[in-house]
Amino acid sequence: MTQTYIHIENNCSSVACPTDEDPPSWVSACIDHPSVAQALGQRIPAFSILYADKDEAKELNSEYRNKDYATNVLSFPAELPDFITSLDDGFTLGDLVICPDVVIQQAQEQSKQVNHHYAHLTIHGFLHLLGFDHIQDAEAEEMEAIEIAILKSLGIPNPYEDTNLSVAALDEQQEISNNQPETV
Repeated sequence: MTQTYIHIENNCSSVACPTDEDPPSWVSACIDHPSVAQALGQRIPAFSILYADKDEAKELNSEYRNKDYATNVLSFPAELPDFITSLDDGFTLGDLVICPDVVIQQAQEQSKQVNHHYAHLTIHGFLHLLGFDHIQDAEAEEMEAIEIAILKSLGIPNPYEDTNLSVAALDEQQEISNNQPETV
């Protein structure tokens, strides 16, 4: 397995989260992809994952994206000066915040295995930390192709195949569904 440094913190103990062994294996598969390997160079990636409850995820999404709902994954790339990042072989990427409540809900709605959805969103967030994005169509196509290839290497089906939605469309669909009143 490729070397990475991942700090994992779970702030929502009432919901099933991946084991501490899962994210490193998913990220290792990322690093094996040529585009990701090129973006990293010889550096060893370091980042954190916070599993946040719905209230915390909503608060962060509202504060940083001006969207008033809990989202599945947020990426916060590190903004460190070059002299810090050049001190050693490590490469501090930043932080991911993943909301298990939303991940599980989406997996059920999309008829996906929960752990497969966690893998997809961890990979998706990791790619964001590396600077990949899906704002422009060409970027979205590249990012989706990388995600699909990495997931395939892990034996996980294409997450976009059954939905016929792109990353941007899934985000928009999430925003619409989160603006619906919650049922009890």
